[in-house]
Amino acid sequence: MSFLLPKPSGRQLSLGIMGGTFDPIHIGHLVTAEEACQQFKLDHVIFMPSGIPPHKDRDSVTAAEHRYLMTMLAVVTNPCFTISRLEIESKQPSYTVETVRRFYAQYGNDLELYFITGADAILDIITWKDYRDILARCSFIAATRPGYSLQKLQEVLGSAFPAVMQRIHLIEVPAMAISSTEIRRRVAMGKTIRYLTSRPVEQYIYKNGLYRYIPA
Repeated sequence: MSFLLPKPSGRQLSLGIMGGTFDPIHIGHLVTAEEACQQFKLDHVIFMPSGIPPHKDRDSVTAAEHRYLMTMLAVVTNPCFTISRLEIESKQPSYTVETVRRFYAQYGNDLELYFITGADAILDIITWKDYRDILARCSFIAATRPGYSLQKLQEVLGSAFPAVMQRIHLIEVPAMAISSTEIRRRVAMGKTIRYLTSRPVEQYIYKNGLYRYIPA
């Protein structure tokens, strides 16, 4: 582990891991993390930029160091937020189960762990490496748009739906309509991205010439 967070006296350390490519990080990520921190009384939300995303074409993902620095710029002013280099410094694909295991190896049973993600990502959870082990070790906080229906989750997850949903807490986040894909598209088209991400991240993107075109 690249850092050690202090354990609170007399109770478990409550952590939320927010993983993703963050290519780039945007307001939806930040609002989701803040809402999760408040609703579940988390001690910290740890932003975890992925190093080698196993489900994405590596050539289509911006260099890890750029994504890490943008994330750091976005979260540095919030005392509840911190950032880890754990996955970007690994030479192996960024599997959630390995990250979860490393946190428990570090903190032991004095840990209450949540994985924060978008509800749409839950549709793929049964394809994740050792997903049953993940569900046994941590709960999920899944951000949804207002009015999100569980019907699609039930249809996709099938027989796994009851077991999965026992470990998932849904929170409504209006800013979930914002996406990294849309930000990259707008930059490539020369359109404004102000208020879609934080001002420091916006400036970093322009200064470093990121997303000027979308690979075919």
